[in-house]
Amino acid sequence: MDILSTRIHATFGLKLRVAVDTGGTFTDCVYLDDGALRVLKVRSTPDNPAQAILDCLARIDSTDGFSLRHGTTVGTNAMLERNGARVAFITTAGFEDTIAIGRQTRPKLYDFFGPAPACLIPSELRFGIEERVSTEGEILMEPSKFQMELLRRRLKDAAPEAIALSLLFSFLRPDNELRVENALRSLGIPISVSHRLLPEFREYERASTIVVNAYLTPKMKNYLVTLETEVVSRYRDSAIEVMQSSGGVIALSSAAEEPVRTILSGPAGGAIGASRVAAAAGFSRIIGLDIGGTSTDVFLTADQSELQLISDARIGGVPVGVPMLDIHTVGAGGGSIASFDSGGLLRVGPESAGADPGPVCFGNGDQPTVTDANLLLGRLAADYFAGGTVEFHEQRARERFADRKGSLATVEQFAAGILRIAESHMQRAIRIVSVERGHDPRQFTLVAFGGGGPLHACALARLLDMPRVLVPVLPGALSALGILLADSVSDVSRTVMLPQAATGDLEERFRDMEETCCPGKSSCSNVLLERSFDLRYRGEGYELNVPYCADTLEAFHVKHEQRYGFADRDRDIEIVNLRLRLRKCSEEFTFPQREPREGNGSQAMSGEQQVYFDGAWQRTNIYNRDRLHPGDTIRGPALIAEYTSTTVLPPDCILTVDRWSNLLIEVS
Repeated sequence: MDILSTRIHATFGLKLRVAVDTGGTFTDCVYLDDGALRVLKVRSTPDNPAQAILDCLARIDSTDGFSLRHGTTVGTNAMLERNGARVAFITTAGFEDTIAIGRQTRPKLYDFFGPAPACLIPSELRFGIEERVSTEGEILMEPSKFQMELLRRRLKDAAPEAIALSLLFSFLRPDNELRVENALRSLGIPISVSHRLLPEFREYERASTIVVNAYLTPKMKNYLVTLETEVVSRYRDSAIEVMQSSGGVIALSSAAEEPVRTILSGPAGGAIGASRVAAAAGFSRIIGLDIGGTSTDVFLTADQSELQLISDARIGGVPVGVPMLDIHTVGAGGGSIASFDSGGLLRVGPESAGADPGPVCFGNGDQPTVTDANLLLGRLAADYFAGGTVEFHEQRARERFADRKGSLATVEQFAAGILRIAESHMQRAIRIVSVERGHDPRQFTLVAFGGGGPLHACALARLLDMPRVLVPVLPGALSALGILLADSVSDVSRTVMLPQAATGDLEERFRDMEETCCPGKSSCSNVLLERSFDLRYRGEGYELNVPYCADTLEAFHVKHEQRYGFADRDRDIEIVNLRLRLRKCSEEFTFPQREPREGNGSQAMSGEQQVYFDGAWQRTNIYNRDRLHPGDTIRGPALIAEYTSTTVLPPDCILTVDRWSNLLIEVS
């Protein structure tokens, strides 16, 4: 079966399109009902994530089938909590420990006692088989039947739950890998095979990716199949797609077989949603800020270019080589726990209270969190949060803070200190995707979303001298909106290792890849084929991805200078990997507009409360965002309350509502 039919799947013919993003604290649901965009927010159910999704669908209460798109954290949590499958790793004899040795690069060069590379496979589950393929793709040794039968018996005795198979140079010639795979099929254990999932060089990263896929397959497959069974049994004619880390959706069946592609599906949905909203509002240079219950995700888009893809991410300390959107994550979110270390210094995160027990103010938690700090400083409009369905226990939070404030004089100082530290973590994350990659954040608009993004956006913009903040419509559910609007996407790659002079051969190689994905191209009649490749100066160890076009080489020089500070146009360039993206565009969605008119938002004022700004309490107006009109201008301090979040407008900042009902804030 061709790649397109197995990976790209779109179901737009159904009446109701629904997207669900499962978060650490809340599960967000966005759906299009007869062209109208609607949102739901329910508490997540960590023990059974599918239950929160079923709760959302029950509240929609449609008798017709759903076209359901899902951003899942099941794979992410399995990696972070290390509760995936028991995996056996099979590679070429003599290289069994590559997966544990890793590379010589270290985060701290002179720390001789630093931790070893993260490894998911214990030594007793690493197996070698005698075979060899040359660097030119010639088979030098085939695995014998005796060797394969011996391996099969050893695996049967070891009783793994999944198998990761990655032989040396199988990306050039997969014959030996196919022989081993066929010999092990009779065990009835799911097998992840490297030449099929990631046919690229670098044996450590390729093997690590295959191990991660095998590590996640049993849990993810069981979860997705169970979800599909529950949904289809309740709502006939329904279909489910899953968001990938690369910014596109794939069929549920493909996600179940290749779960490594879905590890960052929620943050990818947020990046898609933010870029679509910002582009509609006329902003092409944006830094996205997605603050959720557990973490903060940041990304950057410059000059109307596509969101950047990377293929060298690390999840839970483990390398993953499949394409992902370039999103940097730090453990600072609404549920991040605050505590004092042994030296009396205040620290925030990365530990999180999650959905259970959650922040103290939700009624069950016992440790101070960022959400509690925001509430005690008056920065949350509690009566509006999630439509008033969440009860806040402010007095309970105040008592816990008083008990745990250490040497700090007041609860307010403790809460303000928590926010300053959390925001310093977020600021560093933004600098990583901007300053450290050759971009000046002062030239960008900060797009803030997630439940916590609008709470902290203006403070972060001030720290980074960013002139403007954009808070989109439905900020707390923008990740779900991005999933709803995402295209169906499939990515394939191939390592070629060609000199610059071989650029004339690339057209034929790309056509071969396209023919493999779309035999006869009849199945690609409505699919865009996007070509790119990874280039580097000869002798370098890292590549940059650039589009395949007439000015490719010059684009590489420019990108190299921006990233590393220099370019050498006289130096030979090496072509490392070819990449092909198959994109089936989603149905167009036009963001609704209203004509602006002058106003001060007085019709939306719904009350006032004391808010703690810069060490003092200030009387602050509260505005109901649903009643604001395009053209309304508000000067801070103010709180803009809505169903999915609260926007904090500090003193001297000026907010204007644009024609798309986004909040544009000029930061003093």
